[in-house]
Amino acid sequence: MIPFSVLDLSPIVAGNTPAQALRNSLDLAQHAEQLGYNRYWVAEHHNMPGVASAATSVVIGYIAGGTQTIRVGAGGIMLPNHSPLIIAEQFGTLESLYPGRIDLGLGRAPGADQATARALRRDVNNGDSFPQDVVELLQYFQPGDTDQHVQAIPGVDLNVPVWILGSSLFGAQLAAYLGLPYAFASHFSPAQLMRALEVYRSRFKPSAYLSEPYAMVAVNVVAADTDREAERLFTSVQQQFLHIRRGKARQMQPPVDDLAAQWPEYELAGIEQVLSCSAVGSPETVQRGLANLIEQTKADELIISAPIFDHQARKHSIEIAAGVRANLAVQQETASV
Repeated sequence: MIPFSVLDLSPIVAGNTPAQALRNSLDLAQHAEQLGYNRYWVAEHHNMPGVASAATSVVIGYIAGGTQTIRVGAGGIMLPNHSPLIIAEQFGTLESLYPGRIDLGLGRAPGADQATARALRRDVNNGDSFPQDVVELLQYFQPGDTDQHVQAIPGVDLNVPVWILGSSLFGAQLAAYLGLPYAFASHFSPAQLMRALEVYRSRFKPSAYLSEPYAMVAVNVVAADTDREAERLFTSVQQQFLHIRRGKARQMQPPVDDLAAQWPEYELAGIEQVLSCSAVGSPETVQRGLANLIEQTKADELIISAPIFDHQARKHSIEIAAGVRANLAVQQETASV
């Protein structure tokens, strides 16, 4: 059965603090490790009242230091915000401290609005140099060369797996050309998922990093004991996206019983499309949803986002997802006999 992983934005819930959000992330990572998840990724976003993982490299170090075996990484670092050398040094340091456990996912978007992008001291057009920046970063992890005047230390000669992240065909083409693993952000931008996977697989060029394509698909999983309870929990992330679309991002709000009573139908319809790559419900409902997604995408790995207001409910949700994976593995083994 394909591996399951966890994607975390360290949600800051209403009435709470970033400090508690980060402590919750470590607790969730430790729980995911015990449940057998493959990796635990955190993502870079800026000027978001509901996201505590802006200093992504720092958060990765905190989580890696509090776990033992699970891979920890960035899903992702928004490379236009940084120089490739700085990221190579940061992840070279992480790999030196936690060898064999660090992943570096790279995104082309700024993870922020344009005003915030300017505050990050970056050229708002830097996304145009993304392919060149990725190549430069990869070079910093190569074996030391006396002719290379600028080196990443730590970083030189370290095997830090680099992934390309994306929600469009651009990232798929770049990952294929460079022979790198690819992760698609279908948990919030599912429209081009199938086309991007086809482009990536059909154009993939074997490389020193990867001999054949490896695609990871992101999916929201909000699981509870009943469909009704899971659907209620899911209203927190629905509200989060609705507020963002109105330009009024805020801390994650508690779930509500009737979202339709508070928001116009046309806004809810837009959010339904954005969050359509989601498995929401009881264990049986989630199992059907994830089995269908795996069958449709032929994903090599699923990375699960669990955007839930209550931390204990969030832990319970990834427990259910781990049970779903075990059930699917049994079904797969039985079918192959």
